[in-house]
Amino acid sequence: MSSHPVSVASTMFAVALALSACGTTTGKGIGLGSLGGGSAAQKPETSLLTPLGNGLLGSSANQLNAADRKKALEAEYRALEYSPAGKVVSWSGSGSNSGDVTAAQPYQVGSQNCRQYSHSFTIGGSQQTSRGTACRNPDGSWTPLT
Repeated sequence: MSSHPVSVASTMFAVALALSACGTTTGKGIGLGSLGGGSAAQKPETSLLTPLGNGLLGSSANQLNAADRKKALEAEYRALEYSPAGKVVSWSGSGSNSGDVTAAQPYQVGSQNCRQYSHSFTIGGSQQTSRGTACRNPDGSWTPLT
């Protein structure tokens, strides 16, 4: 049986090349909030919220005024885009309307980054928790999978 010696440098190069595919090229986005590359406190542009639709609020979003709905969707966006896995992004609206959004570790489906996430919220005194998955679009917006 013949063996081919593999140099340490070749092995390290192969590992470095494989790991380089795990990074982002935009300097912001998934998982970088934990590294200081983004901030969960940043407010996204309204155009980035549109693909979320009602997010995990579903039909409960209809019970919110426009300002509270926007706060809830901004929290979902910030959790998906900037927050490390397990970190809570909270929002608070008028009255008792409030919520906490938590995203899980990002993963890739083909060339698209996706995350599972949950949104525990109180609207009009009624508490609810919804879970789902969203994938990141090339423009930086997120689309929930239904």
